[in-house]
Amino acid sequence: MDLLSLYGLFLAKVVTLVVAIGALVVLFVGLRQRKSAGKGELRLTDLGEEYREMQREMRNARLNPAEQKLSIKAFKKQEKAEGKAKKLQAKNGATKNKSCLYVLDFKGSMDAHEVTSLREEISAVLAVATPQDEVLLRLESPGGVVHGYGLAASQLARLRQGGIRLTVAVDKVAASGGYMMACVADRIVAAPFAIIGSIGVVAQIPNFSRLLKKNDIDVELHTAGQFKRTLTLFGENTEEGREKFREDLNETHQLFKQFVGEHRPSLDIDAVATGEHWFGTQAREKGLIDAIGTSDDLLIAEMQNHEVIAVHYSRRKRMMDRFTGSAAESVDRLFLRWLQRSEKPLL
Repeated sequence: MDLLSLYGLFLAKVVTLVVAIGALVVLFVGLRQRKSAGKGELRLTDLGEEYREMQREMRNARLNPAEQKLSIKAFKKQEKAEGKAKKLQAKNGATKNKSCLYVLDFKGSMDAHEVTSLREEISAVLAVATPQDEVLLRLESPGGVVHGYGLAASQLARLRQGGIRLTVAVDKVAASGGYMMACVADRIVAAPFAIIGSIGVVAQIPNFSRLLKKNDIDVELHTAGQFKRTLTLFGENTEEGREKFREDLNETHQLFKQFVGEHRPSLDIDAVATGEHWFGTQAREKGLIDAIGTSDDLLIAEMQNHEVIAVHYSRRKRMMDRFTGSAAESVDRLFLRWLQRSEKPLL
């Protein structure tokens, strides 16, 4: 019995010690993460070197073992010679760097929250780019909220203002707000079946007022300002409110048309700003894009004359966010999508 008591006391001490150590570790990690909160990581990838490495692997795969050894030996010898030549050039001050093609990616959601990373990536490029450098944006977006995509388009305009040539490549879709971003570019290239256009504005809102009345439920809405709320989810909507809502949509559409027209003045804007979308080949005929092709073709072609560097910015997540973030983010996005479809115009 004494043995069991001693063992229980020992076990309690061990558990207490483990819990205390665990609490200290969590506290320490929390303090470290709090200090770095809001910071992110800029990752640069040499796409040119990755492609050349793939070429070497594919060529070597077709050789027999003896030929592979000779090929690898020759490559190492060549690499060593090139390294010596570069060192000698640097020592003599005769270094000649190729112009650089910076590659950005934007896969847009409805709320365009990806613009947070885009603005950091563009700031990083502008910090070092020269007039000889270029930017290629691989864009994929069906559009979303007006203010989000308006900001994204404004971020791309910073490149144009900085004298950096911008090409947008669309492999799948750049519609509505996505096309608002694309039209800022000096050149738009799209795959043959990419979806392009949809220069229009849409908003919808369900109304539950009759259901609530049927169940004797009252909803009070108080506003200061005649048109603070034009249409509501639960109140009884008026024709005056509907008219104001439509007026706001038309005004947003006019601003959208004006923006596209300023960046692509050769477009017959009234003919293409009907809310319709077209496939890449049709969009080329209408002047919505400049050429047919894929982003892969563009990159491979540019590797001959440019260093090709992918720029990606990602925010660090706290440890707790990594566990809970996915579920919470899904709920938030679902609620935001429902709310924005109800009350906000979408591009």
